[in-house]
Amino acid sequence: MARLPRLTLPGQAHWLIQRGHSARAVFADDEDRQTYLAALREAAGTEEVRIHAYALLDGEVQLLATPLGPTGLSRLMQAVGRHYVSAHHRRHGGSGTLWDGRFRCAVVEPGATLLDVLCLLDSQPGGDPALSVGHRTGGRPVPWLVDPPDYWQLGNTPFERQAAWRRRVAEGIGATRADALRSAALGNWVVGSPRFAAEVGAQTARPAAPRPRGRPRRDATSG
Repeated sequence: MARLPRLTLPGQAHWLIQRGHSARAVFADDEDRQTYLAALREAAGTEEVRIHAYALLDGEVQLLATPLGPTGLSRLMQAVGRHYVSAHHRRHGGSGTLWDGRFRCAVVEPGATLLDVLCLLDSQPGGDPALSVGHRTGGRPVPWLVDPPDYWQLGNTPFERQAAWRRRVAEGIGATRADALRSAALGNWVVGSPRFAAEVGAQTARPAAPRPRGRPRRDATSG
């Protein structure tokens, strides 16, 4: 079966996941992460992509981002990849790609689902500079990050929003919910409700959710 085109929708938040080749680490230390973040900041400005959150794990990058144009995400990841891979090889040696094929990309439904994804990124193991959680919890601000509107609804002042987000991250979202969200993202599907998936599918002329497994139920009235 032919590979579906990547699902992107300008103006909507997307969850991007890019994993290391053969499950190998892509970041040796925080210096590597700072190099990646510098490239991400520059490319986000050039390609008009709003970065909301990041999690730079040893063998995987996760981003929550909103592109303003139809090609912004692809161009962003290409630019960051070229810069970071070149810098990584200069510092550590080696050649070839660091990444396991194409990055995964899923449109995220605004509201509760987006906050769940944001919480999932911010509650990954690690600290600054691997995670952007400190930007929302009273730690080190990251001037080039753009908080999504859903986060702004958590309080009227920065202190209220930070306190609310600290509670949210401490509570987490639960393993079952996290697994379901990640499965949708890795499948390049919509992360959200069936209604939202249908809306995205209608706008993009591409399936936005996997088809139910098994054969269709037979109508009892049919011959």
